[in-house]
Amino acid sequence: MDSDLRLLADKAKSWPFEEAKRILHRIGHKTPAKGFVLFETGYGPSGLPHIGTFGEVMRTTMVRRAFQILSDIPTRLFCFSDDMDGLRKVPDNVPNQEMLRQYLNKPLTQVPDPFEQYESFGHHNNAMLRRFLDSFGFEYEFQSSTDWYKSGRFDEYLKLVLTHYDEVMAVMLPSLREERRQSYSPFLPICPTTGRVLQVPIVSRDIEAATITYRDDASGELIEIPVTGGHCKLQWKADWGMRWRAFDVDYEMSGKDLIDSVKLSTQICRIIGGRPPENFTYELFLDEQGQKISKSKGNGLTIDEWLTYAPDVSLAYYMFQAPRKAKRLYFDVIPRHMDDYLTYLSKFDEQELVQKVDNPIWHIHNGNPPKAESSLSFSILLNLASVCNAEDPSILWGFVTRYQPDATPEKLPFLDKLIKHAIAYYHDRVLPEKEYREPTEMEKKALADLRTRLEQLAATATAEEIQTVVYDVGKNHPFSELKAWFSCLYEVLLGQSEGPRMGSFIELYGIPETISLIQSKL
Repeated sequence: MDSDLRLLADKAKSWPFEEAKRILHRIGHKTPAKGFVLFETGYGPSGLPHIGTFGEVMRTTMVRRAFQILSDIPTRLFCFSDDMDGLRKVPDNVPNQEMLRQYLNKPLTQVPDPFEQYESFGHHNNAMLRRFLDSFGFEYEFQSSTDWYKSGRFDEYLKLVLTHYDEVMAVMLPSLREERRQSYSPFLPICPTTGRVLQVPIVSRDIEAATITYRDDASGELIEIPVTGGHCKLQWKADWGMRWRAFDVDYEMSGKDLIDSVKLSTQICRIIGGRPPENFTYELFLDEQGQKISKSKGNGLTIDEWLTYAPDVSLAYYMFQAPRKAKRLYFDVIPRHMDDYLTYLSKFDEQELVQKVDNPIWHIHNGNPPKAESSLSFSILLNLASVCNAEDPSILWGFVTRYQPDATPEKLPFLDKLIKHAIAYYHDRVLPEKEYREPTEMEKKALADLRTRLEQLAATATAEEIQTVVYDVGKNHPFSELKAWFSCLYEVLLGQSEGPRMGSFIELYGIPETISLIQSKL
């Protein structure tokens, strides 16, 4: 690693570098005994993966990359799926729900795939997560809870939990409601006859034989079962702490809603002789109504929905920004984050290296971003598609080539991708809500004035010159504030409540075309 870059990165203030420094402090700047620093992300595949799942891997990867700049110590990233967990409820957003109800409480890797594509529901949801992580180019090692339990690789650590059973119970019981305390055990037996994950009281345990005994609800019979070999799994908080011990995890993120769980799992990890990882708590993702997004409810956006309307870099930028602040996750955030990404990209080449390492673009592209292809924003393209009622990218390219004569889809593939996304967003998200209004008499006079002023401009007028004219017209008419003038332009000319910077838009759309558009509204 370049020594100058490492020195600058050590002074960087962006949150991934701050987190990487915490990890270095944790290990004393020395390679751990296992030979590498281990990052982990966890995933419960009880429903379809949502963007929050992706975000955890994206953000953890950003910290890992920052660490790799600061240190030559090897790193690994485990993406762990708790796919041996029982199916507790049927998600709202999947087919064959009646079929799934027959498999409640069975391990997710034993529940048939309602989509009829994979060997189980757990395998289906794991595959969906991996597909996107692979397409984004993440470097990770996928780990399955079912594989670890059934292969016996967790056995040593399950025995430790059994040995320290009373101490683990002392940690967990105060956190539970009275009713739950009566049946709680860190071990969940897998019923030998039904295959279901049971939440039953443990009658006795044999540390030497590594078994537990519970009473069967149906028959009243006492059942003795090994805690090893996949015959039991741990309640997830105990499982989390056990896993930190088994893997010797150095760093893991989790949402604000898991703060108490982190504390309990930390205690359990220490009880069985482990050192809990450095933890980073991020704020929750919210839907348009401000409710927490949920895999089972299917509110918020899916990964595929976001990528229908914008490139993946916009999603990466969304994840980078202020992870300790709650974020709304719905369709309207997409254009803004796409434009913010483009703004930071345009600045990148002009910045000194000390500024570049704190630019979000550095973390999105691991220090090696592409060149900015055009100064056109996504919002401008979106509004151009709206005015033209564009269904075909060639329509927008016709305007772009007037603005940027040597531009072609082959020369500017990212711009071509933006144009296609803008048309998709317009068609699906803008057109159904489009609602033009008639201008008032005062607004008609202002629009006529703007038409006249535009007619006096040269065809080659710049965006700034046009913007000055637009401002002057607004000031010369009795609008309560300039914002009301721009609202008039958006609502009358574009049929929407918000819109672009008019100077830039008119430059791209064309002065004669804008004059005709105004005339059509008068």
